[in-house]
Amino acid sequence: MKNTVRAKFIAVILTAVFLIPAVTSCENSKKKFNLPVADVVIQKADGSTLTVKAELAIKEEERNYGFMNRKEIPDGTGMLFIFENEEKRNFWMKNTPHPLSIAYIDAGGVIADILDMKPYSLARVTSSRSVKYALEVPQGWFTKNGIREKDTVIIPEY
Repeated sequence: MKNTVRAKFIAVILTAVFLIPAVTSCENSKKKFNLPVADVVIQKADGSTLTVKAELAIKEEERNYGFMNRKEIPDGTGMLFIFENEEKRNFWMKNTPHPLSIAYIDAGGVIADILDMKPYSLARVTSSRSVKYALEVPQGWFTKNGIREKDTVIIPEY
C-alpha cells in the first residue's frame, strides 16, 4: 500500500516538474522580449491610410523568435521585422500556431509581396526580390483592408 501511494506521489511530482515549465513558457512567450511598439502607417494607392500597431523586431534574436507560441494576435496589430540591409528574405512558421500574412517591404517602403503563411509550417515563404522589412499580421488582414503590392509603408523611427 505504501509503495502505491509513494508511486502516485512521485508521478504527480514528475508531472508537475515537466508540465508546469511547458505551460509557463507558452504563457510567457509574449513577454520573452520587451519589444517596442509603434504605429506603422500603410498608404494605399488611392491615398488613404491604415495603421497597424506593430511590435518592432530589431535584434536578430527578436526577429528569429517573432510570433512563435502566440495563440492570439488581435486584428489591427502585427510585428515589423527590421533588417540591417536589403536582400531576399525567407520566413517560416515554426512553433507559430496563429495563421499570418506577411508583407515584404523594400528599403523605400514599397510592398514587394503579400503572402499567406500556414501555422506550424516549415515551408519557406520567400520574397520575390530584395527587401529590408517584413510586416506580419493576422492572416487575411491585408486583403480585408484592400492593401496590395506596391502600396507604401511608412517605417517608424526605431
